Amino acid sequence: MRSTRHALLPALLALLALLAGACSDDDGDGATPTEPAEESRGDERSGEPATPDLEPRVVTYEGAPTDAPDEYDVVTVVEQGDPDAENVLVLVPGTSAGAGYFLPLGEDIVTAAPDWQVWSVDRRENRLEDHSLVDRRRSGEAESQEVFDYYLGWIADDTISPHFEPPTDDEVAFARDWGMAVAVEDLHVVVEEAASRGGSVVLAGHSLGGSITIAYATWDFDGTPGYEHLDAIGLIDGGSRPLDPEADVEAQLAELQEGTPFNDLLGVGLPWAPGVFNVLGATGVLLEPDEPSIAYEFPLLPDALKPPVRPTNAAQYGYALDVDTSPPNLALVHLSLGSLAEEGDPRGWVDDGAVPLERAARMFAGIEGIDGTAWYHPLRLTLDGGYVNLGNANPAQDRLGIRAIHGPDLSLPIYAFETGFGEGRVLAGARLLAEQAGIPEDDLTLVERHEVTHTDPMAIEPDNPLVETLVPFLESVAAR
Repeated sequence: MRSTRHALLPALLALLALLAGACSDDDGDGATPTEPAEESRGDERSGEPATPDLEPRVVTYEGAPTDAPDEYDVVTVVEQGDPDAENVLVLVPGTSAGAGYFLPLGEDIVTAAPDWQVWSVDRRENRLEDHSLVDRRRSGEAESQEVFDYYLGWIADDTISPHFEPPTDDEVAFARDWGMAVAVEDLHVVVEEAASRGGSVVLAGHSLGGSITIAYATWDFDGTPGYEHLDAIGLIDGGSRPLDPEADVEAQLAELQEGTPFNDLLGVGLPWAPGVFNVLGATGVLLEPDEPSIAYEFPLLPDALKPPVRPTNAAQYGYALDVDTSPPNLALVHLSLGSLAEEGDPRGWVDDGAVPLERAARMFAGIEGIDGTAWYHPLRLTLDGGYVNLGNANPAQDRLGIRAIHGPDLSLPIYAFETGFGEGRVLAGARLLAEQAGIPEDDLTLVERHEVTHTDPMAIEPDNPLVETLVPFLESVAAR
């Protein structure tokens, strides 16, 4: 293992520049539920019991059958709100994002709209993650240095054992087939369960989750369009666009068969590392915000992510993600956070931005067994997202097993929210989706907030423009 570790060092140097890269990328039949993983949780930050209706409930369902081991044919849902509320908003995360990403947003929505539940989907790929030590740290059974060494320190120090053992590409070759068809069929289980509550069901996705939302709404389920299971859809800084005429599906599939099944930001076989860095950094903010940052002292951390002075855990994490100090290649997860304190050793963080640092950390730290990232995002899902084509049939769909063909007859109210990151693409795509189906203008709600980042809408507090516009839309849907 010594030679393997040393071979990883140059890759890790570059990878650390993608710290917190668990993010989204806008380009892109009924089953029996198993036992809930854990029905309620207290507030781990204050020690106070959480308001009952805001306590996340984790439920797993049997997903679509595939060639993967049965343990992966599972879809997990984090539910928030009154369990007796009949209306359900199902949220779909984007590229390399997990259900924890929506937890603060979900709290805000169910507080403002108590007749609604929020169900956040944690896709099957997240079952590949190893939360063992980070969950022990969450419960106070492991120390910060022990956790850091388990997940990352071993790469630079071959005396550390036991440590995290990422699966090899051969061990997870089945994930090369985890594309849009698998994601949509898994999602169908969740939507059908939500519909069984008897109220309205709205499906909404952030970034690539918007593409998945459109795919589901226009999917052909043995002759029944997916939109017949829904009352509306929401596109949060994501969606679909017309097919790229230059796209070569055969070349893309061939490339996928030769490399890792997962989104590998560097192409060096470390797809899991951005998610690990993010969850460790976020957990440090929540549990030990004022302690000196371990990551800052790590010899492989690049200067681009280092504050000019020795930081606390909170300051290191905030500096790495804040829109004013984070490197440009992290634009997908930039947040309007705050600034370094003017003095102190270690230097702390000042919350003077639109997004409180604690809320950002809660997004990515998540809860036991579930964080806000996806350590292993299937490349096939991103590939397939490029061929949804606003729900219009095309030859590549036949090759990929995609059945998003009911775009022209879509009949649903549409909500679309665009940030500055969208640069006009999101709202333009929503208009095309409505125009091709003849959806009336009154059923189209378009919101433009170019002053916020791609990730800000998940965590702005107070006066979140997403909450302020999405909640009235949900209420209008329920009243129809």
